[in-house]
Amino acid sequence: MKEIVDLLSKHGYIFKSLNKIDKKELKTRKNIDIFVGVDLKSYYVAIFVLKQKSRFVQKSADEIEILYQRLQIVKDHNFKKKLFVFDLIMCSKAKEKLKSKNWKLIDATT
Repeated sequence: MKEIVDLLSKHGYIFKSLNKIDKKELKTRKNIDIFVGVDLKSYYVAIFVLKQKSRFVQKSADEIEILYQRLQIVKDHNFKKKLFVFDLIMCSKAKEKLKSKNWKLIDATT
């Protein structure tokens, strides 16, 4: 959790509270960490952290969006911001698809 907080603060995202969501709540077995945070302006932020060795393709971007919709239902909240932190090789079409859905992308490899 500390490395996520450090990475987000390096990119200008500071949170009052940050809670990890259990993947069982979203009915997924994907190797992804999901956090819900409240920033300094009291906006709710959904944070998805994905680290994998395989390539992130357009189909995976659709799966992330489905997980986000499940998170909205479980938490009964519309989030002001959506952050996707990744440590992987990402397909350009997947990147464009996430950006078109208003995701902020943070590359953890740099």
